[in-house]
Amino acid sequence: MARFAPRLLAVSTPGHAERELQRIGVDRCGIVEISSKMGTLCVALSRLECRQANILKQEMLSLGGDAAVARGTVACSIDRTDCILIGTAKQLARLCRKLKAQPFGLPELAGELHQLLARVDAAPSGWKTSRRTLFLQRPLIMGILNLTPDSFSDGGLCSDPDRAVERALQMASEGADIIDIGGESTRPGAAAVPADEELARIMPVIERLAGTLTCAISVDTWKSAVAARAVAAGAEIINDISGFNFDPQMAGLAAESGAGVVLMHTRGRPEDMQQDTEYDDLMADVVAGLGRSLERARETGVSDPCIALDPGIGFGKSVSGNLELIRRLGELSGFGLPILCGPSRKSFIGTVLGRQQTDDRLFGTAAAVALSVSHGASILRVHDVRAMRDVADMAYAVMHS
Repeated sequence: MARFAPRLLAVSTPGHAERELQRIGVDRCGIVEISSKMGTLCVALSRLECRQANILKQEMLSLGGDAAVARGTVACSIDRTDCILIGTAKQLARLCRKLKAQPFGLPELAGELHQLLARVDAAPSGWKTSRRTLFLQRPLIMGILNLTPDSFSDGGLCSDPDRAVERALQMASEGADIIDIGGESTRPGAAAVPADEELARIMPVIERLAGTLTCAISVDTWKSAVAARAVAAGAEIINDISGFNFDPQMAGLAAESGAGVVLMHTRGRPEDMQQDTEYDDLMADVVAGLGRSLERARETGVSDPCIALDPGIGFGKSVSGNLELIRRLGELSGFGLPILCGPSRKSFIGTVLGRQQTDDRLFGTAAAVALSVSHGASILRVHDVRAMRDVADMAYAVMHS
């Protein structure tokens, strides 16, 4: 595990800059001066020794950048401080070179910071599954196929296998790159179902689609027993809402199968995840949680080209937390892996817009999808494939033409 674990900090407004500086305890007079500089690249570091933070501050100032630290750091009157490095990519690269000659473990920080900058600078070009590489020249659309009676948006609509197959083929014709098939609802408050019941729902559909679909099949499950049967029948992606945390056998299965995986951040299980949606620092928690899932995947033998990350919109998050996740999605680019975002029809959209019916959230979903693409999402998990195919492609064209 990385000793310093630097992470990107996406500062979009002066108010956001001030909140971040207040959170780490910057002197009130310094907040005004430093916040105006935070439109460049920002990197957050946690719990540094004061002597480390003081060297970083001096070096960044000498390079024309800055480093925000807590009040009392200079005098070493506090034990530790969080720190935000503020500068251009070139200034931070030069900092890496200068830190190699410094004491107190800072050469190790130089290596970690250099790796972070390299990942940010080289966006992933593809996502490897057990059967192909899905290229990311444009956003991938993952169509949702729920085979459950109680999903929040479309429960019961595709519980009949014939109807489910028809719906999958329709989504493929509308531009889906992936069909994500799930047999257990993960809506807030939903109870878990036994693996045999989940398999009874999904296997007839996967078996029929495997020889028919040209797009990829994903299985939406956290159970290794379900994933194993699905992969053997033709699924090539495992979408695990727990990020390999609920089933200790899942990571090993994914590594052995060579399947693409989605590692999602959540706090708690679906039945209780909305009971605690308060975070001291939401993005720090999400990045740390995804980092632990990623470490578990790597240790078990899952290779980076097979991994995509999902911040878990709607999973243990408040309305404001979900909005913050989309606004700060770019911070996840520090992992150097494809980012999946799944805002489709979710309750935070209904709350913001006053839309109680899930199928009345198309335009709210479109806005969330477009902004997700603009902030770095390369895979969008959606219900309305045809509409969101256009939304994602148009947003991507605006950003990259």
